[in-house]
Order: sequence, then structure tokens, then C-alpha cells
Amino acid sequence: MDLTSAITGLQQAKTLSAVQMRVARKMLDVQEFQGAAVVKLIAAAGQTAARAGDELVAAATGLGGNIDAYG
Repeated sequence: MDLTSAITGLQQAKTLSAVQMRVARKMLDVQEFQGAAVVKLIAAAGQTAARAGDELVAAATGLGGNIDAYG
């Protein structure tokens, strides 16, 4: 292998490596975004369950069923 071929091969390897690094960074960014979305989804599900539980307790105990609005 002559010097020109070695330099060309090195440049190609550097370019391929840079592309692979950019692709890997993009994949990590997408995974981070998806992870944040999942965390928000879990939090929203927890809030929905808490509200449903509050409504169930209110229905079971009769709280809010007899409000005197004319007082």
C-alpha cells in the first residue's frame, strides 16, 4: 500500500467514524425525548388514578352530594 492509498483510507475511516458518531448522538437524543415522554405519560396516569380515587371516595361517603346552595 502506498502513502496515497493510506491517506485516502485514513480520511475515509475518519469520515465514516464522524457519521457513525452523529447517528449515535441522534439515536441518544431520540431515546432521551421518548424517555421524557414516557415519564410524562406515567405522571399523567398517576394523576388520573388519583382523581378517580378521590371521586370514588366522594361517591362512597356522599361528600358533596347535599350542598346547600340557598344558604
